[in-house]
Amino acid sequence: MNFYTTQHPYYCGIDLHARSLYVCILDDTGETILHREIKARPEPLLDLLTPYIGNIVVGVECMHCWYWVSDVCAQHGIDFILGHALYMKAIHGGKAKNDRIDSYKIAHLIRGGNFPLAYVYPPEMRAARDLLRRRTRIVRHGADLKAHVKNTTSQYNLPPNNLDLKYPCAREAMRNCFDDEFVQHNIDLDLNIIAFYRHELSSIECFIEKHAKCEY
Repeated sequence: MNFYTTQHPYYCGIDLHARSLYVCILDDTGETILHREIKARPEPLLDLLTPYIGNIVVGVECMHCWYWVSDVCAQHGIDFILGHALYMKAIHGGKAKNDRIDSYKIAHLIRGGNFPLAYVYPPEMRAARDLLRRRTRIVRHGADLKAHVKNTTSQYNLPPNNLDLKYPCAREAMRNCFDDEFVQHNIDLDLNIIAFYRHELSSIECFIEKHAKCEY
């Protein structure tokens, strides 16, 4: 794990939320210069940071809404760092937590050289990464559905099957395996979602491969 150790006259920690930010700015002696909640918009954030541009670093935890803060900082020449969420929780986790405390802790970690760094993905790569991550979650859920089908056959003491449910013929073979209608409907639900996932994943994978070949 890498930590941010560059020294600055000022350190800004931001606790991110979808509609608001809690901003804390410390100087190099650790004194709190500013501690305020603002709307999650570029204009109020820039109003706070502009007097310190060139002398400040801004750090946030790697949450879902950090993209725009990174872009605003890049556009205005403000140093920006992203904190690894898991390691930050391990370092500064405590019983007393709120937005005000969290923003101060982030600024304090940066100033003390204990801010664990995460990779700041460039804007042109973020959407592709998000799509690949979404694909991974869908694949994992599909695997859970297949496991449920297999476990249900064991639950009702049916002969084991080695069917690969990614194929339509294998899914059809499971359509009439159970005498109990409720159980069969449960399995049909799995099979229908698996079929839908296969269709959508094939489309996504073709799209990704096409763009990967064009760009790389």
